[in-house]
Order: sequence, then structure tokens, then C-alpha cells
Amino acid sequence: MKVRRVLLLSALFAFSLTCLAQRPGGGPPPMRKHTATTAASLSLVPATEEPPTAGRHEFSRTESGLSVSSNGIPEHRVGMFPNRGNPHTIRPQGYEIVLPADPKPAAAITKMERTPFGIALNGVFLDPGAAEYWQGEPELGWQYEALGGAVPLGLDENQAHVQPSGAYHYHGIPKSLAKRLGSTEGKHSPQVGWAADGFPVYVRIGLVDPKDPKSGVTTLKSSWRLKSGTRPDGAAGPGGTYDGAFVQDYEFMEGSGDLDECNGRFCITPEFPEGTYAYFLTDEWPVIPRAFRGTPVRLRMEGPPGGPGPDRGR
Repeated sequence: MKVRRVLLLSALFAFSLTCLAQRPGGGPPPMRKHTATTAASLSLVPATEEPPTAGRHEFSRTESGLSVSSNGIPEHRVGMFPNRGNPHTIRPQGYEIVLPADPKPAAAITKMERTPFGIALNGVFLDPGAAEYWQGEPELGWQYEALGGAVPLGLDENQAHVQPSGAYHYHGIPKSLAKRLGSTEGKHSPQVGWAADGFPVYVRIGLVDPKDPKSGVTTLKSSWRLKSGTRPDGAAGPGGTYDGAFVQDYEFMEGSGDLDECNGRFCITPEFPEGTYAYFLTDEWPVIPRAFRGTPVRLRMEGPPGGPGPDRGR
């Protein structure tokens, strides 16, 4: 086992040297040129490792908003990093964020672009997007879905991995965290985080009737679905069947599920008995929402497409 780990680390070190050699003046490495067009089952790295240091997070209400201070380290076990799909090591961060304390729905939704969707109650970002594009060309518009399996990203059993900065972040449902917070079948989800617009985030299970706490609970469904047919090919796209390999494989079908375009709804929750707008992480795409009902703050500025974005340098 030790020999395999040494060989893996040696290979990753060589990969890093290659990337550095391709960075004139120390600039960002070139984007990887992927040609995969087919979704695949995820192969998740077992979460058997203790984080490198203790997690630290604090949420407090102030006059300016909901203040969040965190080192970005989870309190649950994680996968082995670096690994074959992700050559980065988890390192403590220094998050200091102020979220809106009294969020309001905006006149129009805001699509998530190159910034995390929200932050979990353990101080780890909910960050579904991956800076991986067909042919390595963001301007072509075909972004790989992190959970689509077409491009292996070294995700662990928490559907999380590590950015070049050392930031551990969730691309999907943070199952270990949800379990620690008391999430269980047949019971309304506990709150698991906050979105960047200040509204709360839950996992999967909510009320049958969003306004009736006596209506029982159900597993809420997304209203996003795979498009039918095939993708454009040639200069216009990668071709192949719409199967979930790309973010652009999905379309919103209002009323086909329980949730709106932002994967949320106005409802009563245990933490908000008077009602609130709330987001839900779902089993189906988008899993973590990709748009905001309110007005978000930028949790972390990312570079432009093709620049040093959230998942560059693997």
C-alpha cells in the first residue's frame, strides 16, 4: 500500500512539473483538452482519511449581516488527496464572509457563474461547477458536469475534492455532514447550509404541502430534465446523446418536479416556521442549485473562463 502511494505521489509530482514547464512567466496552466462526450458512473474515493487539521467555523449575526468565519476544513473523514484524478492537498483556508441577513427574492434570478453557490454549516463551500470544458475551450459553451463522470475528477464519497488552493469543496450532496446534522429518511431535512444570497439550504426532504407542517414529508424532485435527442456536432458542439456529461445537457421543465428553476421553493421548515424561500439539494440534477432566487454576494472571485478558475490545474 505504501509503495502504491509513493508511486502515485511521484506521478503527481511529475505531472506538476510538466504543468509548471507549460507556464511561461508562472502564469496559469493551459486548460485540459477533453474530447469525452459520454457520461459514466462515478467512481468515488473512499472517505477514510482524517482532515489535516481540526475544522473551525463560526456563524454569527451582526448589524451588517450573517458573518461567516471558517478555515474550510470539514469535521468528517475525507478521501485520500492527492489521488489519481485530483493532485491537490487539502489545506486550511481563511474564509471571512458576510451573507445577507434579511434576504429578499429578486426581480430576476441570477445564474451562478464561477463562484460557489453557498457554504455548508461546517464552513465548506457548496461549489457544483467545474472548470472543465470540451476541447478545453470555454467559449464553445460545453462545460463538463462534475458529477457526470465523463471526466474523472477524483471526487471522494462526500462528492467533494480539492482545488489548487487546497480548498476542499462539495460538488454534490455532503452526505457525511447531512448525517451528522440528523438527516434521515422520513424526516424533514435539517438545514445544512446557507446560499450566497442568504437563503437557507436543505437536503432532499421537505413538506408535501410547502405551507402545511402537518402534511407529512416527501423526497423533493428537481424540475430539470435531460434534453431529448442529440447534441449539435462539428464546430457547434461535441455531438452524442444528451446523457448528462455536460451541464448543457439539461433543461428546465416548469412543473415537472417540486422545485423551481433555482431548485428551491417558498415553504415552512423546522428552522423557519413562519416560512422562507429555501433551496434543496436533490438526487437529480442540478443536485446543488445553479441559480439564485435572491441577490447573491460573491463568496470567492474566480477568474474568467480559461483563467485560474475553481478546478484548474488537476
